[in-house]
Amino acid sequence: MIPDILLSISIPGIDLGGSNAPEDVGVTLQLFALLTILSIAPGILILMTCFARIIIVLSFVRTGLGTQSMPPNQVLVGLALFLTFFIMAPVFTEINETSLQPYLAGDITQEAAMDTAVLPIKTFMAENTREKDLALFFKYAELEKPDSIEEIPLTSLIPAFAISELKTAFQIGFVIFIPFLIIDMVVASTLMAMGMMMLPPVMISLPFKILLFVLVDGWYLIIESLLVSF
Repeated sequence: MIPDILLSISIPGIDLGGSNAPEDVGVTLQLFALLTILSIAPGILILMTCFARIIIVLSFVRTGLGTQSMPPNQVLVGLALFLTFFIMAPVFTEINETSLQPYLAGDITQEAAMDTAVLPIKTFMAENTREKDLALFFKYAELEKPDSIEEIPLTSLIPAFAISELKTAFQIGFVIFIPFLIIDMVVASTLMAMGMMMLPPVMISLPFKILLFVLVDGWYLIIESLLVSF
């Protein structure tokens, strides 16, 4: 039973006491749909933007340096988040101009606004998705090859985009690891030649890796590579 005090609350389009009016039910369902979308917002941010590629590459950098928890996770996530906003700014701007503002002005309906808002995101994901990955999900879903980006369903595009981002991030991570691996091998070989087998090579190679990373302005190169990759 709903308490009387709740029944007396007036919310536009929502009757807590129950309603048989179809328009009231429709507004209530739209509200539930909006709350559902907000609840999965972190998943949308991770799998439908460039966030995944950036955070994986930054994690590879930290692992390659061997600094363990330095920089901290909060710093890496914060940097990845703001880089995501920077890279996705044109997409968000287009959504605001073609979907949100016309909807707030009453020029288009909610359904039309949703359809218009999805298109820029689809375009961004399609441009960064490999045809092989997208064809995989079309094959198992038994879907025909689309003639345009608008015809690509999100149920196939999102996972295809995600695995494409993972592959690209691991490719960049492999390139990042090579110079650090060379330093580890040189230090380990030198220590073994000197008979200092009991001294952990990591203790000696870590300062050299940090020095090399600072001298070549590593953070600048990593961020530049990430920006160019999009």
